[in-house]
Amino acid sequence: MNTLEELTQKIETSLNSIRPYLEADGGNVKINEVTPEHVVKLEFVGACGNCRMSTMTFKAGVEAAIKRDVPEIKGIEVINLTPIAN
Repeated sequence: MNTLEELTQKIETSLNSIRPYLEADGGNVKINEVTPEHVVKLEFVGACGNCRMSTMTFKAGVEAAIKRDVPEIKGIEVINLTPIAN
């Protein structure tokens, strides 16, 4: 079984495969937490944090990449999918 540290590294590697697309639009994603139950909690940052398309970006890009690359992960949540008031 993988340690949380190993899982976090695998998730980072997976996210690095899609980061150029997020960064091209002025955004990014970061790992907030990996729980002992293998649930990843992510946070959209920059333009992704308040983009109306972030839900679709998450489902089609971020979630798909992690599920493909890190099958040990049981769930993926984004803690800030709703628009943030400035």
